[in-house]
Order: sequence, then structure tokens, then C-alpha cells
Amino acid sequence: MTSPVYDTIGQGYVAHRRPDPSWAAVIAAHLGADAGDLVVNVGAGSGSYEPTHCAVVAIEPSRVMMAQRPAGAAPVVRAGASALPLPSGGADVALAILTVHHWDDPAAGLAELCRVAPRRVVLAIDFELHSRFWLLEEYLPEVGDYVRRCGPGSDEIAAAIGATMAVPLIVPRDMVDGVLGAYWCRPEAYLDPAVRANASGLALADPAVTARGIGHLEADLVSGAWRDGHTDLLGRDGVDLGYRLLVADVA
Repeated sequence: MTSPVYDTIGQGYVAHRRPDPSWAAVIAAHLGADAGDLVVNVGAGSGSYEPTHCAVVAIEPSRVMMAQRPAGAAPVVRAGASALPLPSGGADVALAILTVHHWDDPAAGLAELCRVAPRRVVLAIDFELHSRFWLLEEYLPEVGDYVRRCGPGSDEIAAAIGATMAVPLIVPRDMVDGVLGAYWCRPEAYLDPAVRANASGLALADPAVTARGIGHLEADLVSGAWRDGHTDLLGRDGVDLGYRLLVADVA
């Protein structure tokens, strides 16, 4: 097992990456887990969006992320997605939240989800749509190019797990979970290095590229150019930035 990326970028993760209530409600509704079921949460990180009404086993390769799981969280096993320490059919549901694109071997990991559970629930990203977010298109195009090359995307993951449903997770105005697109109508937040450090697409970017782009954004915020160019966002309740909840049930 290689050193996970979150051993490097995961410090202080829980300060900005808390479950958003609107996303949590959608995920819970599609988990389909009963009180007696076992959910395996693969790439579980600090435990966001884990169900609390049934048994959960968390799988996480990063010691940094494991250390940030709260007291009383589900038991966690240090392992990678490509070799899950469960027997075939050993869980009722396999859950994976915004993690597959960080796996060393996504194909093997997705096959493992299918092996261990008849129901699979994966939060993935349509990277092409995601790359058209204003922050990336206008201020960090190099990061946008990187995002477009990321994979596997939501369509690939849906095919691999046999998904029968793809639910768009709209990003609300008051998004609590600090994903990259969380602050689409609160652009001042992107000036905060701690905010950027907890969104992997920004945390992994070339610091010189980020400094240049964020400097440009700061100047546009001061001058009013950002607001003038994004009046279409001001009255919206949410936007679609490509986050997709994929659900497969072969029971």
C-alpha cells in the first residue's frame, strides 16, 4: 500500500469538511441500509456521511485521516480499496464518498465494491462539468485542465458498479462541506489558504499557479469585477457542479 495522498493534504481536514445536511439527507435516503445491515465505507476518511443507524466498518489507508475520526465513530481498518479485508458478500452496502479518483487502482477498487456488497453507493464527479466551475475557468485554468484529466469520472464509475441511478447533488448556497465548489457564491472564502488546503483539487495544485489565480480573484473582488461578471449567481439557491450520487442494487 503506497502512502495515501491524504497523509500529505489531510491535516486539519475536519475543520472545513463537515457533512452538509442536504447532501447527508440524499445519501441516507439512497443507502437503503436497515438497522441490521452492515455498511462498509471505503476511503472513509474522517467519517463524513457514515450512517449511524446501522453497523459500519470503515476502510481508510491514511493514518492522518484515521486520527481525525471522532470519538464514537465506526471502527476503522487501515487498508486500501483494491484489497478489502472482507469476504465476498460480507457487507450489505458498500459506500464510497468522493474517494475513487484518489485510489491507486480504481478498477480493482470498484471491482472490490462489487465483490463485497450487492448494493453500492458512490459519490463521484462529472469532471468535465466540474472543470467549468467559474473558479477554475476564469482564475485557475491550469487546475481546470488537471480536473478534466481526472478519473475515473461518474460515467465510468457508474458502468463499473452497475449503477441504475445517478442523482445530481446540487451545491446549496450555504454548503457546509468544503468541497472545491462549496463557495460558488461566497468567493471571498477561496482567499483563505485553509479553505483551499481542504479541497484536494486546490491543495494538490502548483502553489505558483494558485497564488497567481487567487491574486487575480482578490483583485476582482476588490474592484467589483467578480460581482459584475456573476450577477446570474446572486439569486440562485444552488448550482450543479457535477457531483453525482451513483446507486447500484443487484440484490
